Amino acid sequence: MDQSSAFKTEAALAEHLPPLSAQQAFVESNRCLFCYDAPCTRACPTHIDVPAFIKKISTGNLHGSARTIFESNLLGATCSRVCPVQELCEGACVLGADHKPIAIGRLQRFAMDYAYAKGPNYFAAGAPTGMSVAVVGAGPAGISCAGTLARLGYQVCVFDKRSLGGGLSTYGIISLREPIEIALAEIEMVKNLGVVFKTGVEAGHDVSFDELKAKFQAVFISAGLGSTPTLGIPCEELIEDGLTFVEQSKLDAAGMKIGKNVIVIGAGNTAIDCATIAKRLGAESVTILYRRTRNEMTAYPHEYEFALAEGIQFRFLTQPVSVLAKALECVSMRLEPGSSAKRPLASPIPGSNFTLPADQIIKAIGQQKPALAALLKLKTTSGFIDVDADYETSAAGFFAGGDCIRSQGSCSTVMAVQDGKMAAKAIHGKLSGRAV
Repeated sequence: MDQSSAFKTEAALAEHLPPLSAQQAFVESNRCLFCYDAPCTRACPTHIDVPAFIKKISTGNLHGSARTIFESNLLGATCSRVCPVQELCEGACVLGADHKPIAIGRLQRFAMDYAYAKGPNYFAAGAPTGMSVAVVGAGPAGISCAGTLARLGYQVCVFDKRSLGGGLSTYGIISLREPIEIALAEIEMVKNLGVVFKTGVEAGHDVSFDELKAKFQAVFISAGLGSTPTLGIPCEELIEDGLTFVEQSKLDAAGMKIGKNVIVIGAGNTAIDCATIAKRLGAESVTILYRRTRNEMTAYPHEYEFALAEGIQFRFLTQPVSVLAKALECVSMRLEPGSSAKRPLASPIPGSNFTLPADQIIKAIGQQKPALAALLKLKTTSGFIDVDADYETSAAGFFAGGDCIRSQGSCSTVMAVQDGKMAAKAIHGKLSGRAV
């Protein structure tokens, strides 16, 4: 790929929303009503004091604004970009009923961009406790837990099987929402607190859990989820994995090969990310297939609207049955009456088979349950790790958080960050006998 083409590829996947200018941030922050017992703060899973950080922006105290965010959320830069603010803080804004809600996410990004431009040295490691904790998985929950524990005086070592830390923030979130540099900068911030990262080391394989238990006073598992499950259809090996597709777009977008007619199977946020990448990198037609209807999609409503604006097509009540040469055979589906209102059963309509042209097919149909649960013989619910109110698993001294414990409800980066923070405080309480 020549330099001009590489530049176009980079531009196509650049951050969708530009940063606010200082003037825009000043004007927007002064729209805030600075509510007492603000609903936006209550809607934030990490409970950032939203009115406080916005007030500090309005008065020019950007250092103080960033510190307010970091106090509740060490991954404030990531969350300012990837949080579904329409469903959380901005969705709860009191101005939303009659006016436009405050752009809380973009204001948070403004404060975070300032902090990282200056060097995010807002905290120091706590006085040494003489105790150490292992963190398995360098995703948002693991980083949040590690940073919080370091501030409490623990020596923390993070193990991750990938070569880079950050988990989905690094590998699995499209660059339009979060460039890889943001996730890596947060890793460096936590390293500055004395946290050690051992990448390319897989717990349970390169280092045993018995070794971790012997060396560390506690272990926090933030392993996320596993690989994409199979569809179980003929010639499925010709279908590309959605997570791998997104990862390549972040690490080597210039080397990607995009088809003319692209089909994405699935209806979650990753499916929309895959479709967006394909469309922006030159596909003439991109279609998302889903076996149920729009009402059952797991993608956020604003993501669906975004995809439509990108020119991405949707075919609902459609299920793939076989991969053909330059095509995908599908069958029409119908929802079973009387089944669950949230996730109704879908069954194929006999004789409704048809084909769609496709020279590239990608599947983004969720992820398998965490494999570490079986390896450690942990108690699970529907394959997800069970934890108590203190995030401790059925194995004493082993704690867990993030997507690997989400047996109910939705998963998100900000929820994982909160899990890591609260688990760190629980671990401190168990080891020191003092609650935070």
